[in-house]
Amino acid sequence: MEESSYTGLPTSHLLGSVPAVIVEEDNTRKHVVTNGGDRGRERHQTPGIPTETFEQQPSNNWRGFFSVSSYSQYFDVDTDAVMTRLISSFNPVGGDFFSKIDANPDLYGLIWISTTLVFVLASLGNLATFLMHKHADSGTSWTFDVSYMSTAAWTIYGYAMVVPMAYYFFLQYMGSKASLIRFWCMWGYSLSIFIISSFLLIIPVEILRWIITLLTGVASASFVALNLKSYIEGNDFSVAIIAAFFLQIGLAVFIKVWFFA
Repeated sequence: MEESSYTGLPTSHLLGSVPAVIVEEDNTRKHVVTNGGDRGRERHQTPGIPTETFEQQPSNNWRGFFSVSSYSQYFDVDTDAVMTRLISSFNPVGGDFFSKIDANPDLYGLIWISTTLVFVLASLGNLATFLMHKHADSGTSWTFDVSYMSTAAWTIYGYAMVVPMAYYFFLQYMGSKASLIRFWCMWGYSLSIFIISSFLLIIPVEILRWIITLLTGVASASFVALNLKSYIEGNDFSVAIIAAFFLQIGLAVFIKVWFFA
């Protein structure tokens, strides 16, 4: 009896005694990771912090829009796919380009075709002026015009990037579906026909040059307009489609007047 009465006395004031430990509930939540080799491993998360903060941020926000890594997937395309899309761009009345790139639109064609066209215009433009100068049998000496390179770069890169962006934001504003990557892809491949026509424009016959320019412009403009029409089918954007048509014609005329005058 006496021994049991002693156990009820408080002992926290005694020297050397160990204070009682109050076990509180841990506020952290445990998440069990069950993926792959980490099966069964636990990780702690502080309350109030969402799980998404531990994951990679999505690339479809404005930060991802300006991130180079966000576009790396659009350069993962094989040679067969590029060749198929190049051949399709030479068919101005097909109107099915978006269906061919729907699964995997690429930016490789945009960069590669635009860069190639810049160097082709700069080099062949100078060659055309040399042939015209030689054909005219002028007494003045011919000089290589370096400004052709900068003009070609500003024109081609600016057109290939800004025009699709303008249509993308316009269609978004009008409440229609739009994909900037697909627009960049289509407009990029639409420039491929200008590479071929540039080699024909070095012929020092002015009337033939204009015929080549108009045929090239109409073919490229038809490709853009018909595919754009099929993409936004069901919405009345006839003015935007006609504007896209004449923008391509304007680009063809600019190339002729500036680089092959």
